[in-house]
Amino acid sequence: MAEERLQKIISQAGIASRRAAEKMILEGRVRVDGKVVRELGTKVDSAAHAITVDGRAIGGVEHHVYLLLNKPKGYLSTAKDDRGRRTVLDLLPEVKERVYPVGRLDNNTEGLLLITNDGTLMNGLLHPRFEVEKTYHAGVTGQLTEEKLQMLRDGLLLEDGMTAPAKVSLLPERELSERERGFTRVSIAIHEGRNRQVRRMFAAVGCDVKALKRVRFADLTLKGVARGHHRTLTQEEVSRLYRLAGLTR
Repeated sequence: MAEERLQKIISQAGIASRRAAEKMILEGRVRVDGKVVRELGTKVDSAAHAITVDGRAIGGVEHHVYLLLNKPKGYLSTAKDDRGRRTVLDLLPEVKERVYPVGRLDNNTEGLLLITNDGTLMNGLLHPRFEVEKTYHAGVTGQLTEEKLQMLRDGLLLEDGMTAPAKVSLLPERELSERERGFTRVSIAIHEGRNRQVRRMFAAVGCDVKALKRVRFADLTLKGVARGHHRTLTQEEVSRLYRLAGLTR
């Protein structure tokens, strides 16, 4: 087996994303043949050397898992929370592999979240170069004029810079639930992944997001997946995500 970068081996083994693996290496949590390795450029043949992370041996590439979860509100999009709060992995008790969410939905946002232990795919989908589109349905309060809708479409200035142009349209009144009466329902599609971006975009035009749900990630939707439930992606769906992230399987 050819030598590969240590962080790539850790990621492919399903231990952590590539970025998290780099942090583990810098923190001295990774050993090769019993010796701590802190150099990010280190290349290793995983078949010929013993690699451990926090004392746990990496036994080669783990079986890859690809799940589509319909996340409810009240769950953190992380693998573990030091304060003991509920995470999306609490919704997957039968999954034995070490899996991680692809990107994040904040605690009060629900909807489509990908879960995997394929670090290569995860990094590709999150890379801004590939502009993977995510669509949200938002229930907002405040006056949302056509001028403000156009501002959202054109991109606007937030504290961390200009947003890219977004696809924005009003949703039909018939799609409002009883609890959403009085809201303006909006569909917004973005390809960036800034923290709480959709909420901040609406705040920038004087509107407050009261309900937010991601309904689409690339060409994946929530069809057939009830809130709090999940399904396994098909091989064709995984292959399409690979192509979208500029990768080959």
